[in-house]
Amino acid sequence: MCPKDMHLPPSALSSSLKIGKAEIRNRIALAPMSGVTDLPFRMLAWRFGAGFVVTEMVASRELVCNAAESWARLRNSGIDPHIVQLAGREAHWMAEAARIVEANGADIIDINMGCPAKKVTGGYSGSALMRDPDHALSLIEATVKAATVPVTLKMRLGWDENSINAPLIARRAEEAGVQAITIHGRTRMQFYNGKANWDAIRAVREAISVPLIANGDVDTLADAMEILRRSGADAVMVGRSCQGRPWHPGVLAGVAAHPDVTDIARIFAEHYEMMLEFYGVEIGLRHARKHVAWYLDRFAADLQVAEKAAILTSTDARLVSDRVAAAIVRSAGEIVTEEIAA
Repeated sequence: MCPKDMHLPPSALSSSLKIGKAEIRNRIALAPMSGVTDLPFRMLAWRFGAGFVVTEMVASRELVCNAAESWARLRNSGIDPHIVQLAGREAHWMAEAARIVEANGADIIDINMGCPAKKVTGGYSGSALMRDPDHALSLIEATVKAATVPVTLKMRLGWDENSINAPLIARRAEEAGVQAITIHGRTRMQFYNGKANWDAIRAVREAISVPLIANGDVDTLADAMEILRRSGADAVMVGRSCQGRPWHPGVLAGVAAHPDVTDIARIFAEHYEMMLEFYGVEIGLRHARKHVAWYLDRFAADLQVAEKAAILTSTDARLVSDRVAAAIVRSAGEIVTEEIAA
């Protein structure tokens, strides 16, 4: 734990951390984001130095029933530790899925109790589980019992401002055998609105002794240091600030240099090609569009609306790759300089 008024040096972010027997190489992690942190994105983030990365949410029942999408989300390629996030609402399916992912190479299993999406909470999964801590604990206990690898938990502060129960659930989760806990500093009802409450995460720190990872609105190195100071957490998880820049966790951890304009264009082109190879061209073109938009919004914001639309709707993969890379090289110099300075 870190004392409330302790000011950690930035170098602390590059130090290692233990989750159970698993070694985490530094203290800046890439958050699991459904539809974003697929295998190509995770591979790039890992290469550029993220302390750890987590798969997209894998639906437990669908995995057990051999749904192709769930198995695709489980895939890994040289990332160590391999952390798989499971979601579900029934203890039986969570336990069965835990056995499957461990048998398929998972080093850590993370339980999703934080997703605010209506299609997830409407099925009584994700952050909806925080409305019924006893039921949530039954899922946690079943997962821990089924697995021999460490089990971790990611959740929000509570369902809404009138039910801030993360400290209670965290304490009970630790008693059930969970070996690390990540808290996003918002309630479910906030979705991603307003500002994450970093101070509120401290109550979880005071309730548990296992590693605590703080999440929510971390963009800059100053943000990372401040969320650690105010929450007392041991590590930081970054999510939306990595969209369009998979190198960002490694840069924050101080283990990678910020890429220059030419490197960004090259990374984009590689990322795009990796997605087309992973999904196949037809599906890959669709999945890649959001990533193309993020790169353009970050590094070619002055691009004409018509040109951006033409890129995003094109089915010519080579044209898209070439035009985006050219737009980044043409436009990003000042933006990259500002990011490096920050």
